[in-house]
Amino acid sequence: MKPQLIDIPVEPKTPEEEEIFKNLWSLRPCYFYNEEYDDCTSIRGRFHQYFIHGDSIDCNQWKRDFDNCARFEKNPKDTKSALELIESEKTRRTVRLGAHYGNDVWKKRDKVPEDWAKPLPEHLRKEYENSYLELKAREMRGEVQPSKDDGRTMCVIM
Repeated sequence: MKPQLIDIPVEPKTPEEEEIFKNLWSLRPCYFYNEEYDDCTSIRGRFHQYFIHGDSIDCNQWKRDFDNCARFEKNPKDTKSALELIESEKTRRTVRLGAHYGNDVWKKRDKVPEDWAKPLPEHLRKEYENSYLELKAREMRGEVQPSKDDGRTMCVIM
């Protein structure tokens, strides 16, 4: 199914349109919501839910999201459906990133460490010296000509 482009006015006129315009990037094509709902309600999906959560989860939010998306795609002036869909995506993103934001074990950096670009230790430099990565880096810097066939193969059959 080919995703359709939603025709949104370039200049929002109301606060609701401004909110939709600002968060339009977070909306998926409508068929994704339907696929998520189908996957959630499938036997395979239910088995996975039982294995992970110990019970089936509620899949109705995916159906509501698909319905809201379809209404918004059909009528771009339907701000209620669009705002409900945006709110659902924000909630989904908050839940997904909850562990990241709730992390109190690691201190997040404010800036890059001062010595982030220091040279590698000698033993790592020797390992890097004849590696494929070093060869490609030298080719990109123009120090050596790209080789068509250097006798090596990158295919390994075990």
